[in-house]
Amino acid sequence: MRDFPLLVIKLRKLLRSRGRTRDDADDLIQEAFLRMERYCREHEVREPEAFLVRAVINLSVDERRSAHARHAGTARIETLPLVDPNPLPEKVLAAEQRVQRMKRGLQMLTPRVREVFLMNRLDGFSYPQIAQRLGITESAVEKHIAKASQFMWEWMHRQEER
Repeated sequence: MRDFPLLVIKLRKLLRSRGRTRDDADDLIQEAFLRMERYCREHEVREPEAFLVRAVINLSVDERRSAHARHAGTARIETLPLVDPNPLPEKVLAAEQRVQRMKRGLQMLTPRVREVFLMNRLDGFSYPQIAQRLGITESAVEKHIAKASQFMWEWMHRQEER
């Protein structure tokens, strides 16, 4: 391989840009060369530089994953960061306010439009199912849902602007 020293420098620079120490980078580069040598026993490598770049990146990722797994398995519980899976209080409040705005908007619809809209959006009924259950045409169902959708979209946006 021509330009062997330049290739090693390039690979080292790549790994250093990914947060590796010089020693770690050199170890990964050596392992990549070993992998390529083993691979070449049975296959042809047309682009050795590309093979080595991909190999050092994969080795680096694999090593980080295994180091993380080792650390996670041996870390004392007292040292692990606490993560609250619940949303932040301000997000909860904003969601509750949005639900209240939506309820107020739904109450402003006529009873039939609200019923059709909720049967579709909340209960998951199809247009034909709603038409059959309420004894109306599918066209009427479409119009009620379109009317409710348009109103609710405008209502929610007007309320958010306040």
